[in-house]
Amino acid sequence: MPETIALIDYGAGNLRSVDNALKAAGGTPTVTADPDLIAKADRVVLPGVGAFAACMAGLSAVSGLIEAMEQAVRGRGVPFLGVCVGMQLLADAGHEHGRTPGLGWIGGDVRLLTPGPAYKVPHMGWNDVLPNGDHPLIERGEAYYLHSYAFDVADPAERLATTDHGGSVTGAVGRANIIGVQFHPEKSQAYGLSFLQRFLAWKP
Repeated sequence: MPETIALIDYGAGNLRSVDNALKAAGGTPTVTADPDLIAKADRVVLPGVGAFAACMAGLSAVSGLIEAMEQAVRGRGVPFLGVCVGMQLLADAGHEHGRTPGLGWIGGDVRLLTPGPAYKVPHMGWNDVLPNGDHPLIERGEAYYLHSYAFDVADPAERLATTDHGGSVTGAVGRANIIGVQFHPEKSQAYGLSFLQRFLAWKP
């Protein structure tokens, strides 16, 4: 019986492209906001583009959705992937037009990028993924980034990868069964496809 991969639908702009990328990687995602399905899913994927506060409001607006994610990911330990703002929502808070509480699954805060004058915000285009130590999903390579805010991770052990944009910028976070990536696997061609294939085979 195929795994249930819950691709969470809460108004995130990159939902369809992530859906297509997961299918290309061999998965059979179910686009859903149904808390019952999410709570029982075998894997959970949270996409996201845009503002932290708007994405968090979208999650919170669906009754029982965050609780279902908690039940599946933190209660049953199913593999979880957050993409771009979906990764940033793992933080304690985002700081864009004030402070917005996040899910609090990975300690730290999401703050505006402040690179030197030779570097632009947003950070947009292809850049390195530089692993910090060994993780079964993170390989060195190049991926596509598009973001103006970055995850300042509290515990260095939960900063799985970095990239350089006028300084070290978090490229991936995670612990145990949870991983989040700042880059867009769905826009990262062969690197992104390989990453998603590893996620779909991951048994943390």
